[in-house]
Amino acid sequence: MFFAKNLKDVDHCFFSRLGGVSKKNYHSLNCGLGSIDHKKDIIINRSLVSNYFELNSNQLVTLHQTHSNKVKILENHNSYEALAYDGIVTKQKNIILGILTADCAPILFYDKRKKIAGACHAGWKGAFSGIISNTINAMIKLGGNNSDIKCSIGPCISRESYLVRQDFYKTITLNNIQNRVYFDKVTSNKFNFKLREFIIHKLKSGGINDISSINLDTYSKDELFYSYRRSVHKKEDDYGRMISTIVIKD
Repeated sequence: MFFAKNLKDVDHCFFSRLGGVSKKNYHSLNCGLGSIDHKKDIIINRSLVSNYFELNSNQLVTLHQTHSNKVKILENHNSYEALAYDGIVTKQKNIILGILTADCAPILFYDKRKKIAGACHAGWKGAFSGIISNTINAMIKLGGNNSDIKCSIGPCISRESYLVRQDFYKTITLNNIQNRVYFDKVTSNKFNFKLREFIIHKLKSGGINDISSINLDTYSKDELFYSYRRSVHKKEDDYGRMISTIVIKD
């Protein structure tokens, strides 16, 4: 299912919430520094992720994600600053690109010919405003080619769990009535939104055809995944973040 299955020079993983040390609502592999979990537990969790790739935690790069369409081209890890980006691409080896999610979709990219890795955080805002095309274009700027880029979409909220109101529907469809296909009407002013299908459409529009997808719902599978929407419905103060990662290996 994963695009790196038969590639020796790249490794990746969509981590669940399992296998870490965080407690209570954050149980157990919370990797989100922006959460109010105990920082020492988050640091241990990020070390566990890095160890999976036989690398150190200082080789793990995550972003200050803001649901934007901004992409960082990482050319020198030593000059990296954790600014507000939602996508990142690199040709650097042994640097783990990490995307944090809790219902939004993590998307991992790899150009097997030019050895370029990429990752982005795609909720509806980012997908709608161009984070996917901007990530692809950043890879092309580094010498990549659409036809050589493989892509994998990780677990995210499913259509059945993503109930939205009419104002959301109007935002997505106002200037493109063809986007109506990504909604199922539930009542006169409520719809189910197909985030994964919307993302696949954006990838194909960007010239990416080699796409794999993990069709698991983050909202309904409490034992496996964190979910922002579920935490809101349960009136919890905060929530954990899963991490999805890709690294070019020596």
